[in-house]
Amino acid sequence: MPEPFVEIDGIAKRFGVVQALDGVSLAFNQGEVLALVGENGAGKSTLMRILEGVFPPDAGTIRVGGATVAFREPKEAHQAGIRVIHQEPEIVPHLTVAENVFVGAMPRRGGVFLDWRRLEAATRDILESFGMAAELDPRRLCDALGPAQRQMIEIMRAVRAGGRLIAFDEPTSSLTDDEARRLFAVIRRLKAEGVGIVYISHRLNEIIDLADRIAVLRDGRLVADGPAAGATEESISRTMVGRDLEGLFRRSRRTPGETLLEVKGLTTERVFDVSLAVRRGEVLGIGGLMGAGRSELAKGIVGYDPRLAGTITMAGRALRPNDTAAAIRAGIGFAPEDRKHEALLLFRSILDNAALCIPDETSRLGFFSRRKALAKIEPLARKIAIKAPGLDVPVSRLSGGNQQKVVLTRWLACEPMLLILDEPTRGIDIGAKAEIYRLVDELASAGMGIILISSEMPELIGLADRILVMAGGRIRAELSGGDIGEEDILRHAMPQTGERNEAA
Repeated sequence: MPEPFVEIDGIAKRFGVVQALDGVSLAFNQGEVLALVGENGAGKSTLMRILEGVFPPDAGTIRVGGATVAFREPKEAHQAGIRVIHQEPEIVPHLTVAENVFVGAMPRRGGVFLDWRRLEAATRDILESFGMAAELDPRRLCDALGPAQRQMIEIMRAVRAGGRLIAFDEPTSSLTDDEARRLFAVIRRLKAEGVGIVYISHRLNEIIDLADRIAVLRDGRLVADGPAAGATEESISRTMVGRDLEGLFRRSRRTPGETLLEVKGLTTERVFDVSLAVRRGEVLGIGGLMGAGRSELAKGIVGYDPRLAGTITMAGRALRPNDTAAAIRAGIGFAPEDRKHEALLLFRSILDNAALCIPDETSRLGFFSRRKALAKIEPLARKIAIKAPGLDVPVSRLSGGNQQKVVLTRWLACEPMLLILDEPTRGIDIGAKAEIYRLVDELASAGMGIILISSEMPELIGLADRILVMAGGRIRAELSGGDIGEEDILRHAMPQTGERNEAA
């Protein structure tokens, strides 16, 4: 049996009226991968912040190596061997690879001057051990590194600093399949070396592949803790949400109406000669691999990216190039892939964010009217089931799924004719996914046109009436009918032999 390195007993934490954790007891063992799963808002991130010393618990105890501890800051947790690799790696972009790996522990000459020779040599040894010596130079600045490279640097920093329990929070959300496989190999290596691993992910297939043990949080309580052997995606989902998710994908019988959006020959810097049409009551799926140009297509339609050629008409009226405000006025809503940086004002309230695009409906005599804003937003927030104590809560305090619901609430308030959803379920749990799938079907059944961009092929197949597959910034195929398979999408999404990926 693996030995516990960290044990928590009766951990509780409250934020205002929200009970984030309620009496959670759990052991984190050496040489074991523990998957920590639960819906958004279940308490996973709060638990990790308590383990890392960001928050003190309101009640309960933490033991490391059998000794009771009380972390006052992350530095103390790090010294105890506990590290959390966050979804967005904490890398200093204008420092080198070597400086980021050894931040806080730079070798010095005479206790004063940075010893670059020792620093580079030690960094090269670590890079070599991770199989990245040929890919990364110790003197390379980190501002131009990709998500996978940044994540690997943070892992190397944790291992270098003596990390004995390393938690990974949604580590594959921004990685390609090849990068994810490399990460899994590193995790298995760390496990073999006796490091305890906590793996947090909404991708249940990864959980089943990696985990030795699965712990499930629901509404701040631990509801399951047992071996991963024999677990299925369905059984994990059922435990997470406390109910069966039968009929996850809903696609009501509907007949699309007249054409809403018509794109002819759209060309931007990363999209080439794209033509498509979307009708009322239709869900048009856009599939393809990372770098295929899917997000760039959406940004070209709404005017975020400069249009170099082509025409776009909405409800029969031509859209001016590069005019996002005109696209919104014409009835187009756009929920981008990167909601935190491109859609939300994180330190403003739910109400402020949701009412952002309807100033005429939420003002009186030129001044913001809270009463009018609440009258408009409250019913929509209830309809879309935003989980928060109230609409004055800052969006930064919401889970990923609830942040996405705020973005959707904003566009429902605008009552668009066409809604573009770019990776609407990325990084959110199975229960929130089911709610968004239901909403997509309801909106399409009510006559709204939907463009759904997704990397999850079951999502496209389950929701879309037609699927356009992109590669290299171009549309390669249109698929329709009830017999579309994942292999059909993937076959058209793969770049052709000798073809340059123009969108990359």
